[in-house]
Amino acid sequence: MNERLNLLIVEDSENDAALVVRLLRRAGYDVRNQRVETAGQMQSALDQQTWDVVICDYHMPAFTAPAALALVQQTGVDIPFIVVSGAMGEDVAVAMMRAGAHDYLLKDKLERLAPAVARELRGAQTRRERQQTEEALRLRFAELEAVNRVSTVLRAAQTVAEMLPRLLDETLTVLNTDVGSVWLVDHPGQPNIARGWFTHITAPPLEPGQGIAGHVIATGEVYLVPDFAADPRMRESVRQQIPAGWGGACVPIRTTEGVVGVMSVAVPLPRRLTADEAHLLTTLTEIAGNAIHRSRLHEQTIRQVQRMAALHAIDTAISSSTDLRVTLNVLLRHVTAELRVDAAAVLLLNPHLNELEFAAGRGFRGNGVSHLRLQVGEDYAGQAALERRIVSVPNPKEARPFVKAHLAAGEDFSAYYGVPLIAKGQVKGVLEVMHRSPLAPDPDWLGFLETLAEQAAIAIDNAQLFDGLQRSNTELLLAYDITIEGWSRALDLRDRETEGHTQRVTDLTLQLAAAVGLSQAELVHVRRGALLHDIGKMAVPDSILLKPGPLTDEEWVTMRKHPQYAYDLLAPIAFLRPALDIPYCHHEKWDGTGYPRGLKGEAIPQAARIFAVVDVWDALCSDRPYRKAWSMEKAYEHLTASAGTHFDPKIVALFMQ
Repeated sequence: MNERLNLLIVEDSENDAALVVRLLRRAGYDVRNQRVETAGQMQSALDQQTWDVVICDYHMPAFTAPAALALVQQTGVDIPFIVVSGAMGEDVAVAMMRAGAHDYLLKDKLERLAPAVARELRGAQTRRERQQTEEALRLRFAELEAVNRVSTVLRAAQTVAEMLPRLLDETLTVLNTDVGSVWLVDHPGQPNIARGWFTHITAPPLEPGQGIAGHVIATGEVYLVPDFAADPRMRESVRQQIPAGWGGACVPIRTTEGVVGVMSVAVPLPRRLTADEAHLLTTLTEIAGNAIHRSRLHEQTIRQVQRMAALHAIDTAISSSTDLRVTLNVLLRHVTAELRVDAAAVLLLNPHLNELEFAAGRGFRGNGVSHLRLQVGEDYAGQAALERRIVSVPNPKEARPFVKAHLAAGEDFSAYYGVPLIAKGQVKGVLEVMHRSPLAPDPDWLGFLETLAEQAAIAIDNAQLFDGLQRSNTELLLAYDITIEGWSRALDLRDRETEGHTQRVTDLTLQLAAAVGLSQAELVHVRRGALLHDIGKMAVPDSILLKPGPLTDEEWVTMRKHPQYAYDLLAPIAFLRPALDIPYCHHEKWDGTGYPRGLKGEAIPQAARIFAVVDVWDALCSDRPYRKAWSMEKAYEHLTASAGTHFDPKIVALFMQ
């Protein structure tokens, strides 16, 4: 029996089209064909039916193969597209194949047509089968992803009350709708949680067997609803509240002990939930049923795990952050979440003023608490700090005059707990927790409150220790710098002829070093090295250092030892070791003729090369007992002439700028 073939021929020649049909029929195909030769005709043909193969002439008076291929691709349907032409160059054929054509033939070699069609039909079938497999895998993956998402949110929920809205929202998202509800058997009145028009439904308590949900609870079976408003099982009191045009499903939420509730999902007609969607919904509610059951049985255990996680998070914040405000905000977030209270605050003790001052807060309606100051012993928090014990007040506003009137106004707190924050025997502040409903805490709740207070006290103590350490470090650095400046002034006092030289070269060296591109951290050491550049002269005898006339060769040998003296003096001091380059190497020369080590070129530390230019410049431009200061022009000429011998040429050029 011949294989049926729906063939669309894009061809301006009837004879050529007839030839194509004849060849394919001869090859055994039952050809049903249509010939088109314009874009409009082809679009109409594509709209009217599905084609097995498109055979297209490359060039026609009113149409072209690339344009025809584009129309086929716009349909989104995988249709083999074969180009035929009387004369087609290789470049054109390659371009068509790259554009998406499946094959090309020359009209004088149409004996290849039938094998090409057979091959492309097999290829299309293979692609369809692969696509179907991929679609099935995609749907399976989507189902697994949905299951994973719902499982994840259910695991994250601590209680059934938190679990239900997450379950419903995730399920509605998966099914691409926003209308649904969840009823639990032990809550037969209004839905526990509802979305969309379900939120407006009011109904008497639900009994097993009554209404759609009652039927599902009684039978434990999925109930597909063609139309909620018209369904015969819908209770009349509810039917009037349901908008027309909504179908969906009602699915039992079951555990090993039976049905614990139902979930209803609605979609707008004419859409109907598919069998796959109903199966997915059943899977999700089974997961939910088990999660609800476990949550009810193990809520205490879960709460303990969450509290341990909270303590870990707080501990991480304490160890990883030096900002007390950040740590306290992390703490208060977990305090309000784990203790399930509306608001919490931390007050820090100012030991100098004996006052408690607001440091951080969460959950307050107003900002009055941020201005809070209390004397120790004043109000509930002050009492907790003074007596070093937890202060609990069932109703803060009625127990006694509420001192913090600006805090109480508009807050409507019905329960208060104040816990002293004690670290190493010292009160650091008070943790306050407040709730707008009555609290009936058990010993476990109170124990966790005390644990959180201990964490807060540790955080405050660590922050205060860190602040003290920072202050001490800053004071030590200032002391070092003052000492260095003192040494520098001592050198200037010893050698009056260079008085002011050290400060001038230090300032100018910092400017030049910054222009070279040294970092701020490097500039700190450059400054210290410049201030101490002649520290080695402390070891040069006055008879040589202060000699008014020329030095002898022997005296020059001693004088040139002052860089080594500087190294010997400063190297043992770890704090000053990074600043050694200038005192030790500022008399080295670019050509290697300097001292004390005869370093050459870039072997000379960069800081020393920078300083050498500035040092000589200042010396030339300053009055000395044995000569007058040079003019700037003459000093410039000297530096320029010495670039490449005494000085680094690049440093000199930058200095000139």
